[in-house]
Amino acid sequence: MAYKVFNIVLACIILLAFLSGCINDSTYGQPPSDLDLVTSENSPVSYFLPEPEKSGEISVEEALENRRSRRNFQDTALSAEQLSQILWAAYGISEPVRGLRTAPSAGALYPLEIYVVIGNVSGIEAGVYKYDARDHKITQTKSGDIRAELSAAALNQAMVRAAPVTVVYTAVFSRIEGRYGERGRERYVYMEIGHSAQNIYLQAEALGLGTCAIGAFTDSMVSELLTLPPEEEPLYFMPVGYAG
Repeated sequence: MAYKVFNIVLACIILLAFLSGCINDSTYGQPPSDLDLVTSENSPVSYFLPEPEKSGEISVEEALENRRSRRNFQDTALSAEQLSQILWAAYGISEPVRGLRTAPSAGALYPLEIYVVIGNVSGIEAGVYKYDARDHKITQTKSGDIRAELSAAALNQAMVRAAPVTVVYTAVFSRIEGRYGERGRERYVYMEIGHSAQNIYLQAEALGLGTCAIGAFTDSMVSELLTLPPEEEPLYFMPVGYAG
């Protein structure tokens, strides 16, 4: 009898230890509180962005009616919350289980990469950042305010220099060519970038901000300035800020 009691007690201890481990594992690796700076001696500067809002005061219909390309921007900082909302709208995760995003992608292959050139965002150091949709964070790839240099690469368009941030789209064509070949490269990538860019237009309107899609720039200058990997090609700029 004593042996059976001992086995029952031992089993309970093991079960409690297992449940405790599961509870701890469920929170392990979760992002810190909104806009926590994550850095160490051997890793780049990263910021976990605030959780995006899933409802707003402006309807889709109203945003569609008011959507325009805004080319003049005030010298006013964006908040981390506004930046978070713009990046989530562009290419964020909307269905975590399958990793589906806010913009449709042929075969859910997601060939786009999103960078943001930050010059004036409250609480975030100026620099070039890459957006990580999975963790909804940005990781610095280059420090310093490079808006003037990016404007020069964009044929001296003043809105790139004036806007507090510019979203830069690049594409990794090999991700989609394996399944769709040239049709994927010539059509599907550009369809996808259009879906994503329109999301930024509508989200900007809903936030009281403005944006303008830009395709005129010198590719080689942009690639060098942003230190892009060889497999990534720059395709699109979208400066975002308060319209002037």
